[in-house]
Amino acid sequence: MTRALLLAAAATFGLSATAASAQPRQPLTLERVFAAPSLSGPVPRMVKLSPDGRLATLLRNRPDDTERYDLWAIDPATGQMRMLVDSKKVGSGAALSEAARMQQERARTANIKGIVSYEWAPDGKSLLVPLDGDLYLASLDGQVRRLTDSKDTELDGTVSETGRFVSFVADHELHVINLADGRAAKITDGASETVSWGLAEFIAQEEMKRTRGHWWSPDDRRIAVARVDESGVEVATRAAIGAEKTTVVQQRYPRAGTDNAKVDLYLMNPDGSGKVKADLGTNPDVYLTRVDWMKDGRSLIVQRQTRDQKRLDYLRVDAATGASTLLFSDTSPTWINLHEDLRPLEDGSLLYSSEKSGHRHLYRWAKGRSTPLTSGPWAFGEVVGLDEKAGKLFFTANRERTIEYQLYSLDYRKRGAKPVQLTPNGTNNSVTMDKSGKLAVITSRSVTQPAQVWLADAAGKRLAWIEENRLAAGHPFAPYYDPRIAPTYGKLTAADGKTQLDYSLILPPGLQERGGKAPVLMTVYGGPTAQDVQTGFSGALNQYLVQRGWILFQVVNRGEEGRGVAFQQPAYRALGGVEVADQLAALKWLKAQPFVAGDKVAVSGWSYGGYMVLKLLQAAPGAFAAGISGAPVTKWELYDTHYTERYMGDPRTDGDAYAKASALTDATKITDPLMVIHGLSDDNVLFQNSTELMAKLQEAKVPFETMVYPGKTHAVAGPNISVHRYGTMLRFLERNGIAPAK
Repeated sequence: MTRALLLAAAATFGLSATAASAQPRQPLTLERVFAAPSLSGPVPRMVKLSPDGRLATLLRNRPDDTERYDLWAIDPATGQMRMLVDSKKVGSGAALSEAARMQQERARTANIKGIVSYEWAPDGKSLLVPLDGDLYLASLDGQVRRLTDSKDTELDGTVSETGRFVSFVADHELHVINLADGRAAKITDGASETVSWGLAEFIAQEEMKRTRGHWWSPDDRRIAVARVDESGVEVATRAAIGAEKTTVVQQRYPRAGTDNAKVDLYLMNPDGSGKVKADLGTNPDVYLTRVDWMKDGRSLIVQRQTRDQKRLDYLRVDAATGASTLLFSDTSPTWINLHEDLRPLEDGSLLYSSEKSGHRHLYRWAKGRSTPLTSGPWAFGEVVGLDEKAGKLFFTANRERTIEYQLYSLDYRKRGAKPVQLTPNGTNNSVTMDKSGKLAVITSRSVTQPAQVWLADAAGKRLAWIEENRLAAGHPFAPYYDPRIAPTYGKLTAADGKTQLDYSLILPPGLQERGGKAPVLMTVYGGPTAQDVQTGFSGALNQYLVQRGWILFQVVNRGEEGRGVAFQQPAYRALGGVEVADQLAALKWLKAQPFVAGDKVAVSGWSYGGYMVLKLLQAAPGAFAAGISGAPVTKWELYDTHYTERYMGDPRTDGDAYAKASALTDATKITDPLMVIHGLSDDNVLFQNSTELMAKLQEAKVPFETMVYPGKTHAVAGPNISVHRYGTMLRFLERNGIAPAK
């Protein structure tokens, strides 16, 4: 970044000159990196705007407990913030059911406490708050009304569109509360241990980003309800090993090549009457991926995906009869990436996104014809807002730079209209908007500033801070922050000799000036649902590592998102192939840099990254000084259907591809120091992945180290656990002679 751009970024985000030029006054420790208060500053979660745009709400962690969140509101007009619901005063402290805990695991909120989700009532007068297994309705005057009080955990609480009803699932059945009298009624029947109403199944939550299982019509006259039958899904016996006890969990887990849950969709009235089954076709082995009501409430759009994920159908379903009509389909010779961009319009037309041009772009379907609204060699991120009266839509995209997502507006009714950029270059942004498309909540990051959250109008002008988080005197990071420790970004050539790959590099201060060399910690993920390198702030853990003398490096390999079909789909039926080749090409480039100690490059990764570490050590023995593999997928037949089959096909017919992609096939080729880390209650990447690897390495007398965490799921985290985990990793590297000079 040039000095002019750096100063511009500092001015834009309020970074004081003093903070920008000051050297750290205190050295960081691992304990301080993960302790409260968070060095990243206040970390708001789930920032939402009220339906009328008069309030912004968010979950805010407590200064004395970074893992506990309360519900707060901020008045954009005055900037005043107040707590709406104190999780310590309202909650009962009751334990959540297994189903609720697994939902939190799917949402990646299992490691936080207090309020983990909430929902505005459409009338903007109250908010629905699930807490400790029960449902509460919080009004804006600070009053909290308890809606349920039972031993069962109420799941998926939802306020109906008119605000007259609240629906939830208990004991696998859908219930509806009439808020006028507070009475709850069960409106479905026939549930069992394997049949549920109104809930999203495991695959939908984990892989399809569909967390809902029932949907209210705009006028509250009908509800679309998913009926899930898991009786045909294979039962995986999983031992959840805790510190004090071991629980044997019988989990319905659809491994690749096995049966999925059977999902049907029903339409019914709020009292359960008038029930009809939606016609989703004659093939039961499909995915129900999305459900959206049309504006008139008389029909809904269902997105149906084939099992091989090469076809996505858009069905219009009649709300009264369940009859369906195929409107159009999106197809691919490899796979279709799902999206959340569908927006039904008042005139009956639809906005949706597709990658049929080679990059994800937005289209408008009307009267049997689709018209492109955006185009070009860049990636459309997501639709974030729509002002139908003004004919404007708002979306994010990496149009200017592949590693940065900006907010854009588009006059979608004007033929040939060009997107208008609303956020500044040098920042990376995520955005939500109110229903009218008039106000936006923008979370923005840069290399000089941790996340800031602010309210903007439809032109992108900042109206008020929600969380300024200004990195200046008084910020918790200020005593430790060294502004010289910041990522630089560049491009290097992939293994194919032509494709350019984005990388990030962070060097210890003064390393190049001194002419020295330093060891490298190369972090890898590499999976097809990620874009690893994006503009951002070098946080506390990175500052700690670099202050200790580490070089940090990461590169985006082919197969990842954000660069279009041609960049992503070489990984089709070949996971662990092109990604490994590109990471090794990046390693070669890295070792050629004069400041790198070429014999001291370690590689570390988690989940898909843990898998990549194993494949890298197998593909190039001796290239890395050591590898740390966390929660690795070692055998793709052990992972779930929707994710695995999307990229690898069906193991029953594509067995050779699975064998080649496996991290077990060539495991005995590993000769470099290896550490394997896994949570003993992981229900995502089952611990069996690591035990099969361990057994194979032991049988072949291949040495390795391991660290397991009792009671921890896929996210091995927490203030003390994180200190232990990273301390263990660093001591492993030190024992193997890979450590910065003291």
